[in-house]
Amino acid sequence: MTPKIMWQPSKEFQAATEMNHFMAIVNSSFNLSLSCYADLYDWSISHKAFFWKALWDFFSIQAGKPADKIFVPGNSMWDCNWFEGATLNFAENLMRRRDDKIAIVFNNEKNQRKTLSYSQLYTAVAKTAAYFKKLGIKKDDRVAAILPNVPETIISMLATTSLGAIWSSCSPDFGKEGLYDRFHQIQPKILIVCDGYNYAGKTFTSQEKIAWLCKQIPSIQKIILVVNTNDGFSLEATPFAAILSGPETTLEFEHPPFNHPVYIMYSSGTTGIPKCIVHGAGGTLLQHFKELALHSNVTQNDTLFYYTTCGWMMWNWYISSLGLGATVAQYDGAPFYPSPTRLLDFVDEEKITIFGTSAKYISALEKHNITPKLSHDLGSLQTILSTGSPLIPQNFTYIYENVKSNVCLSSISGGTDIISCFALGNPTLPVYRGELQCIGLGMAVKIFNDAGKSVINEKGELVCTNAFPSMPIYFWNDSNGEKYQQAYFNKFPGVWAHGDFAEITDRGTLIIYGRSDATLNPGGVRIGTAEIYRQVEKIPDIIESLAVGQEWKDDTRVILFVVTKENLPVTEELESDIKKTIREHCSARHVPAKIIKVPDIPKTINGKIVELAVRDVIHNRPVKNIASIANPECLEYFKTLIILE
Repeated sequence: MTPKIMWQPSKEFQAATEMNHFMAIVNSSFNLSLSCYADLYDWSISHKAFFWKALWDFFSIQAGKPADKIFVPGNSMWDCNWFEGATLNFAENLMRRRDDKIAIVFNNEKNQRKTLSYSQLYTAVAKTAAYFKKLGIKKDDRVAAILPNVPETIISMLATTSLGAIWSSCSPDFGKEGLYDRFHQIQPKILIVCDGYNYAGKTFTSQEKIAWLCKQIPSIQKIILVVNTNDGFSLEATPFAAILSGPETTLEFEHPPFNHPVYIMYSSGTTGIPKCIVHGAGGTLLQHFKELALHSNVTQNDTLFYYTTCGWMMWNWYISSLGLGATVAQYDGAPFYPSPTRLLDFVDEEKITIFGTSAKYISALEKHNITPKLSHDLGSLQTILSTGSPLIPQNFTYIYENVKSNVCLSSISGGTDIISCFALGNPTLPVYRGELQCIGLGMAVKIFNDAGKSVINEKGELVCTNAFPSMPIYFWNDSNGEKYQQAYFNKFPGVWAHGDFAEITDRGTLIIYGRSDATLNPGGVRIGTAEIYRQVEKIPDIIESLAVGQEWKDDTRVILFVVTKENLPVTEELESDIKKTIREHCSARHVPAKIIKVPDIPKTINGKIVELAVRDVIHNRPVKNIASIANPECLEYFKTLIILE
């Protein structure tokens, strides 16, 4: 049955979108008659070299040298070459504006608002880059940061990449072992830090773990301090304010090859030491511009905000909107402090047009019984983006009934591995309840069944069958590429397997059912955990849930853990309600054998539920990387549970 259409763009709206402008240019340039997104998508897959070059031209990419060849195929997906011979600078393409338009608007829990114009941003980046250069930072050196989402983080990243050096950041709420597991592998020369951070009205100091980290990583030659809590700092460090008060200077951009490293990101680390994923400047730039401008309709007239930390790839993603001349809005603090509507207040205060968040935030608004359309104007808001976990159908209903009816709600999905998305929003397409609007241009995404055959309207593994420019260029310290190939190409040889359990519909939309490594398999039937969550979390007394498969009598049974509202007990009535809801809306196979109340559910720093850790604990297996979990103490409770009967 076709789900309900929640939003439909008008013909006038579609005609004015960046997606429509791009399609018109493609038609004109290649003498085509593409008439809809499906036509444009098919062309982008079948003519990938023409497509990616068309993007390069559409966004007027600034380059030191143009490409000799757009695409040079290799023996496999991972050894193809893009824009061979081209040179460019990532920061230069993000800093094309030099005028008085606001580039960055910032606020936090203490309402310490500040702004930077594009000209002020250029001046700050130039001074910071000059200081880095004085310290000896050059092409290929690594600069690491432990910072909240503040303007200094953006300035430091742009200064780093302007020199051809490589940027890597984590949020200050990482534990010291989690920071060490990441940064010791890449051996940074500079570490940029805050002396602490504020969250939910509390101040957390960082000095002890920074001092410990610097002793453990001898490559760190200099600490730069972005003061955040004003508690004083005992380590020898250069204040960032002193750098910004330095003499005026100009930027000299390095122009390395198209695929030169720009970012080092990290896998979640839930199955071992985090992998250091290295992303190239050119591929990242083109992919971000495509996704922001075409799929999210970002223009120079927009103010874009994504609630994110600097340890999540969504930070890197939305900061690229500077290259489109938009205003980047930053917020540092808890989303529900000092009030549950703080981020909605921020939308109204700054006239934010595109608001990015997580599915969990949207669910939390609903659980708090917040009705934003009654308390807020939200007149500026045109698009809501959601990622991090699947957006359940109930979330769609809540947004359109309680937040705003005339808004494009785009659930998007990709990951750190590609620093971008496989499935995205689309301002020219309708929004179907519970579904992601489309597969991204240039991304040859399919769903494979267990036999490796492409299927439609069936659940299976999300794969990508053709190379794309934002594939990682390599993993750090993986000289023969063995870890890289194992991560993506072992399941279906020669095909990128992303690790999502999903379905492509005959409408071209996509449904994500959860991570395939956390997929349940009772009686040999594959079940996505997200299918269970989307039903259980409809129940008013349930805040959130986690499902795992327990090995049981030569089979697997489903165990469901729930966090209840106001610590309510799981009564027979509530348990019956949960099971009935799952049976009616999923299947009898999905119904859990046991339902157990817990005080909290383990999550990564980025807020993703960690099913694998709980699965290991209940099977008395060690959790492989406890440092990747934001609240590891909650696992102690799972260890006390007796669930063998």
